Amino acid sequence: METTIHVMRHGEVHNPEAVLYGRRPGYGLSDLGWAMAETVAETLKKSDHDIRSVIASPLLRAQMTATPTARAFGLEVDSDPRLIEAWNSFEGVAVNKNRAQLALPRYWPRYVNPLKPSWSEPYVDLVSRMRAAVSDALRDNQGGEALVVSHQLPIWTLRSWVEGRPLAHDPRKRECSLASITSYVFIGRTLKAVTYWEPAGHLLPQAEDMVPGNSDADLAGEDA
Repeated sequence: METTIHVMRHGEVHNPEAVLYGRRPGYGLSDLGWAMAETVAETLKKSDHDIRSVIASPLLRAQMTATPTARAFGLEVDSDPRLIEAWNSFEGVAVNKNRAQLALPRYWPRYVNPLKPSWSEPYVDLVSRMRAAVSDALRDNQGGEALVVSHQLPIWTLRSWVEGRPLAHDPRKRECSLASITSYVFIGRTLKAVTYWEPAGHLLPQAEDMVPGNSDADLAGEDA
């Protein structure tokens, strides 16, 4: 029995101040972010995917991203707090208006352990909660598919663990662009394949994405 859990990153966020928004409330999708979410929903529906559940982080941008797919398949969006963004001590800082400020001496104590990392939620904790969320989605959707909407760092950390890479990494090397999908294919409860795809990839060049990663989106606040 094959089951696929699609783990999607949210679409572009309306963030004109270019802050690191993290878990801060009120950050919803931009118009482009909505277009990304609609594109993913349309792609899943037209390609005959068997989406039986749509589950999202409780943060607004994830709930909004999940809504078009839930609507397309006649489902409600379920919330799972285990899918939430990692907490980060730099939340609220306009890091992309002046990224050099991260080197200011007052921030140095936060960098004492980059392997953990000391400025954010430990990688091992991210893996633990994301594994549990995906495991429950697998249990509840045997023989079908589920769409799970989360955030870049939790998604990439889980994938790194699954594929045997070190959890500590260069953020610029994350393969997890806006509205991208990392799909986990199981036979029974045994993982057989991991695939990465970008149904809304053609929209990425229009995006301003404040989180570094391997995509065509620019960093918000930086000159093109």
